[in-house]
Amino acid sequence: MELQTLKLDTSGGVATITINRPDAANAMSPLCAREISLVATRLESDPSVRAIVITGAGKMFCAGGDLSAFAAAGDDARRLLLEMAGDLHVGLSRLARGNAPVIAAVNGTAAGAGFSLVMACDLAICAESAVFTMAYTRAGLSPDGSSTFYMPRKIGDRRTRELMLTNRLLKSAEAQEWGIVNRVVPDAEVLPEAMKLAKELANGPTRSYGALKTLLNGTFEQTLESQMELEARAIADLARTNDGKEGIQAFLAKRKPVFTGT
Repeated sequence: MELQTLKLDTSGGVATITINRPDAANAMSPLCAREISLVATRLESDPSVRAIVITGAGKMFCAGGDLSAFAAAGDDARRLLLEMAGDLHVGLSRLARGNAPVIAAVNGTAAGAGFSLVMACDLAICAESAVFTMAYTRAGLSPDGSSTFYMPRKIGDRRTRELMLTNRLLKSAEAQEWGIVNRVVPDAEVLPEAMKLAKELANGPTRSYGALKTLLNGTFEQTLESQMELEARAIADLARTNDGKEGIQAFLAKRKPVFTGT
C-alpha cells in the first residue's frame, strides 16, 4: 500500500501509524482521512497485528483539520467534509471494533481532529510539552472524529462542554488529571514508552482485549442486566479460545501464559 500522508510500520505484532505531514503541522487533509480508513481496515483484517500505536511526525501530533482544503473547496465544502468525515469515521470504527488495543503517542499539540483521535484511542501517552485544544468552534465548526461520543464518556459532560465551547488549552499535566491521557513522560520518551506498552499488549490475549473493548464501548447503551448478559456471553466464548485455555492452564500451573492471539 503506497501512502502519501501516513507512514505504516509493522514489527513484532505492533503496527505504528505515523501522521506524516510535518510541514503542515500534521493537519488532517481529505487524503489523510482516506488513508486512515484504508490503513485501519487493513490492520483490522490482519490477525498478526496485536497492538497499534498512532503518533505524529516532527513536533506536532495533529493540528486538526486542514482548513485550507476546506476553504479551497468553496461551495463544494459540504460535500468534501461529508466525504472526509465519512472516511475518518470508518477508520476510527475499524480501530474501535478491532481486537488490537490502540495507543496514542502524543508527541506534541493535539488540536481539533487530533484531539478527537486521542480520545478515540484505548490508551494515551503524551509528552510533557504536549497541549490539547478542541478548536472546532473557533473556526465556526462542530466536533467530529467521534469526540462527541468518547469525550463525555471518558471525562464527563461538564468538562466536555467546557473544552468544546471555550476551546481552552490543556497542558499535559491537566490532561492527565482529567483522564485524557494515561501517562505523561519526557518528550524524548513518548514513542519509546508507547512502543514498550504496545509490545507488552501484543504478547497478550488479543481476543480478550477485543471483547473488553466491545463491552466498554457499548456499556452506556445497556441496562445492568443486558450488560451482564453480554459479559457472560463474552467470557464464556473466550474460555473456548486457545488463549482462554492457555490462560486458565497457566494460572493453575503457576506459570506465565504464552498467548498467541487465537
